[in-house]
Amino acid sequence: MTTKYSDLALAEPLKRAVADMGYETMTPIQAQAIPVVLAGQDVMGAAQTGTGKTAAFSLPLLQRLLKHETASLSPARHPVRALVLLPTRELAVQVADQVKQYAKYTQLRSAVVFGGMDMKPQTAELRQGVEVLVATPGRLLDHIEAKTAVLNQVEYVVLDEADRMLDIGFLPDLQRILSHLPKSRTTLLFSATFSPEIKRLAESYLSNPITIEVARPNATASTVEQHFFLLDDDDKRRAIRQVLKDKQLRQAFVFCNSKLGTARLARALERDGLKTTALHGDKSQDERLKSLEAFKSGEVDLLVATDVAARGLDIKDVPAVFNYDVPFNAEDYVHRIGRTGRAGASGLAVTLVTKHDQRLMGELEKLLKTKVELEHLEFEDERPRGRANDGRRRWQGDETGDSRDDARRERSERRTRTPPSAAARGESQDLFFSQPYSAAPAAADEAPPAWDTPQRQRPGRSANIKPKRTVAALLKAAAPVTQ
Repeated sequence: MTTKYSDLALAEPLKRAVADMGYETMTPIQAQAIPVVLAGQDVMGAAQTGTGKTAAFSLPLLQRLLKHETASLSPARHPVRALVLLPTRELAVQVADQVKQYAKYTQLRSAVVFGGMDMKPQTAELRQGVEVLVATPGRLLDHIEAKTAVLNQVEYVVLDEADRMLDIGFLPDLQRILSHLPKSRTTLLFSATFSPEIKRLAESYLSNPITIEVARPNATASTVEQHFFLLDDDDKRRAIRQVLKDKQLRQAFVFCNSKLGTARLARALERDGLKTTALHGDKSQDERLKSLEAFKSGEVDLLVATDVAARGLDIKDVPAVFNYDVPFNAEDYVHRIGRTGRAGASGLAVTLVTKHDQRLMGELEKLLKTKVELEHLEFEDERPRGRANDGRRRWQGDETGDSRDDARRERSERRTRTPPSAAARGESQDLFFSQPYSAAPAAADEAPPAWDTPQRQRPGRSANIKPKRTVAALLKAAAPVTQ
């Protein structure tokens, strides 16, 4: 199997574009998938985020579409022949940008359509004719209904991040879209994991697919250092600040399970003095793009995001990922920590676990096929000061942690040790000090205290009823004052 791009059967314009991007050696998914797609076979590929999936399907598709290449300006000569479906707008934009770079020395046209913006500019671009259309399912259906996207000549379909599209609930949309396509086509399906739902989708729409798995199913990158800290809910934000300081991290992703939680956490971290931006589905497209640019340029330190909003983000050199919430779906853990430790670089993944996460952690352990060790995070204000302890924690590589713990236990035992009795010391006992206190018996003629004296009451009358005063006494005229 060849691993050099120079050895691939690609046309010269595509090789030039690849060289411009600095590609020399193929990634495992590219080395396995490109020859299969060039042969026109259906593919069911499992690969983690950041492994080069886009080039794995884009380059062979462009190579096969070159037979339709034309310099004609007529839109009719540029029908949609390849359709790429993705779950989020950010991912669609990134894939479309890469396709344009790969095809820049050819006459092939490409476009991207997604929701959250006016359809008119997209419609104008589609009417000019495009061979490669990158789209999100919802907006593509809008164009199909408006008859601005005609798909009756599609030869290739790519379902990228297919597991995420199913999680979002795009299955009905996918079924409607695929019903508009010719039955004779090549279908490529890529996913981070192969769930039972993905396998059923493949059985329905793929024809004798070649299965490609470049990594162990549900595997995490070996270059990522993973930690699971058991905390109270109220300590989670403090834990993020502590790890950022201890590890001297410049930037990091922070993942939450909900849009509301993402927005609230971003505001709270801002109040804590950390430059933070949020990325979730309730933000407009312009706001999302501004958040991404701010993070990429280094204007903000933390990007707080939901799984859906962050899927497919291609941001290089992110040193750390925080799981503020343990993901509801164990597979999302693989996606999340795939944002760090890319291309052989080291990365850090920190998961903040509470006592309420037992079920989710059980699912995660099943996925990872290993027992997760929950660690204690020692906060800075809890660390003993002095020359014998510089404040480092055991998880940072401090080998003296065990000895310090033993010393603390020994000091605690010394403080709580029971002193020997006087009898054991051979001393005479003084009953005044050695006997427990007991009240002296009251004398016969001694009156009891006031709070122990029962109130005298007449028979038949409650103690809570005060005696009535005579009405006549209230109305009696005052006696005259004598001079």
